[in-house]
Amino acid sequence: MFVFYIIVTLLIPATMIIFGLIWSKNPPMDINWRYGYRTHWSMKNQETWQFAHKFIGKLWTQLGFVLLAISIVTMIYFSGSNLDTLGIIVLVLTIFQLAGLILPIIPTELALRRKFNAEGRRN
Repeated sequence: MFVFYIIVTLLIPATMIIFGLIWSKNPPMDINWRYGYRTHWSMKNQETWQFAHKFIGKLWTQLGFVLLAISIVTMIYFSGSNLDTLGIIVLVLTIFQLAGLILPIIPTELALRRKFNAEGRRN
């Protein structure tokens, strides 16, 4: 069961790292509603689309590595604990990781607003 908990704990940071690396180096080419960082500001035009993906990609990559390290260290520290305790630790880590996944939207949107006007043209 411990191996399962480790895998579950590493899913979000690994996803952040993978998508962060992909988007920071090679953002999705076309603006679409299926895949990518899709917000009102990011989808204004191709330039905002590219900027948003590169920006959040860098944040997710960095934060993903931090969350990965925290998760591994925490799981090793609690490796001798009973399953109930491990379950609680995994739940707390997952909530923490989800916050790390979602909160970078705020600086990304702020950066879009600083770089581009309401029509999507550079300031």
